[in-house]
Amino acid sequence: MTHPAQPKASHFINGAYVEDTAGTPIPVIYAATGEQIATVYAATPTIIEQALSTAKAAQKEWAKMTGTERGRILRRAADIMRERNHDLSVLETYDTGKPLQETLVADATSGADALEYFGGLAASLTGEHIPLGEDWVYTKREALGLCVGIGAWNYPTQIACWKGAPALACGNSMVFKPSETTPLCALKVAEILIEAGAPAGVFNVVQGMGEVGGALVTDPRVDKVSLTGSVPTGKKVYAAAAAGMKHVTMELGGKSPLIIFDDADIDNAVGGAINGNFYSSGQVCSNGTRVFVQKGIKEKFLARLAERTGNAILGDPMDEATSFGPMVTENQMNIVLGYIEKGKEEGARVICGGARADMDGYYIQPTVFADVTDEMTIAREEIFGPVMSVLDFDTEEEVVARANDTEFGLSAGVFTKDFTRAHRVIGNLEAGSCFINSYNDAPVEAPFGGVKASGVGRENSKEAIKHFSQVKSVYVRMGDVEAAF
Repeated sequence: MTHPAQPKASHFINGAYVEDTAGTPIPVIYAATGEQIATVYAATPTIIEQALSTAKAAQKEWAKMTGTERGRILRRAADIMRERNHDLSVLETYDTGKPLQETLVADATSGADALEYFGGLAASLTGEHIPLGEDWVYTKREALGLCVGIGAWNYPTQIACWKGAPALACGNSMVFKPSETTPLCALKVAEILIEAGAPAGVFNVVQGMGEVGGALVTDPRVDKVSLTGSVPTGKKVYAAAAAGMKHVTMELGGKSPLIIFDDADIDNAVGGAINGNFYSSGQVCSNGTRVFVQKGIKEKFLARLAERTGNAILGDPMDEATSFGPMVTENQMNIVLGYIEKGKEEGARVICGGARADMDGYYIQPTVFADVTDEMTIAREEIFGPVMSVLDFDTEEEVVARANDTEFGLSAGVFTKDFTRAHRVIGNLEAGSCFINSYNDAPVEAPFGGVKASGVGRENSKEAIKHFSQVKSVYVRMGDVEAAF
């Protein structure tokens, strides 16, 4: 009997599931048990060609529809997604290993929010009239054309919607390649869009590893590439897209600072640190993995943090009581365990965790290191797992300089009761998505994205519209043309 996670076929092209078993088999492994629950096949050149040519052809008709019509389809898709939230959340848990307690409220729901938000904006995408005496200029906001989306494995449903919804709202078509680690959820997004009334070929999904991504990114028919992934991957994809003068959005990694001043509410600060390090078992790009705690409250903060981290329930992700799940793959687990060993070797003090959990699947205990210094590996490199580094600081000026001393710049957070200081410090931090007395909130209404090596462009909010459209300006002369001869 096939596992319920096995999709009808590997790819979704031109409004239907499509299979080509000549492609490399990609096993889908359930992180909680290590067992194979499904197989998909990487896209062959035939599949890639089918997806791109279909998407190119469908885009013209889609762009001719009114924004109101496009928006209605996206909003209908949001409604369907919410109705099926339970089943989509179960699939997300199979795909990623994240606990159902989390996927029920953070994944398909977030995807539906994006479809609804951009569906609502679609009809409002207008240009402007610029008067110039009796002459005038008008502008039009036009679709870019064919967009490629490349997903990461931590939020497969959400990322497909964060990229697909603004792209479609603007009149583009999309070929989306999920991470080969989590290939299942994007297929459901494609299926739901068709059910909601999207024309065939407007949103397509193809599976595969790097070479499939490479074929999509370098194809001359592609006008835009939006990638969520690591900095090294981002640099490669950005360069490949630049060679073809394509538009890009890059949502890459981080080593974000979370700064806790000694006047902060300790429980709220601990809650922020937990959300910024242990949600999704630490597999979140915006995580605040360098937690700077002012010396006056250091021991009090660590004691409360250890106490609350002890309340994490590691277990079957399908049990809604479970609040902490496995790493997405065995490989990712081993990478993180390697960082934990480095932290110990370099002299950081383990406050809690620090080892693999004694159970089936790819579980690591939520781990907190104290007495971490700026030059330690665990304070420099993105770990992408449940490892929190707690660093001490004395003064505001010192902590701002240390917080900014990194190639990354995705997120930053501050906990303090002094609001003047909160805004001042955030104003001085080099990061794109910031938080005051909170951490890791990502509502679709707010722009999301980084500075420095953490990426270019923004996802979500009205900013995303700018990244999935271009402006045409038209000069209209009402009188005679003067010329030199």
